[in-house]
Amino acid sequence: MSHDLFEAARAAMEKAHAPYSRFPVGAAIRTTDGRIYAGANMEVASYPEGWCAETTALGHYLMDGGGEIAEVAVVAEKMARITPCGGCRQRLAEFGRPETRLHLCDDAGIVETTTLGALLPHGFSGETLK
Repeated sequence: MSHDLFEAARAAMEKAHAPYSRFPVGAAIRTTDGRIYAGANMEVASYPEGWCAETTALGHYLMDGGGEIAEVAVVAEKMARITPCGGCRQRLAEFGRPETRLHLCDDAGIVETTTLGALLPHGFSGETLK
């Protein structure tokens, strides 16, 4: 079932705008009710400003009402098993749970599955700010 999430991430990666880094990345999020939101990294002339693939996917997810995140897939054209950057780890943790599955991919599919909690064991929680 997770292969379709990888396919959505890979299709998004094909739409990346990465003229400065030349490092396209795609990400896809699946909610527990089965909706999939994908995104690609987008660079701008004031590089390294821009936004990551996970951030783009989260934007689509939030604009459609959000929900509980079941799993995430990330793929990069030039790096197998890419993980989200530090900022995106926190962004995903904000909307996911420690047990949310995170699929690390190469160009053929998922090569490793971990969790958001394993990737960011001591992330900030919005609860601590209340």
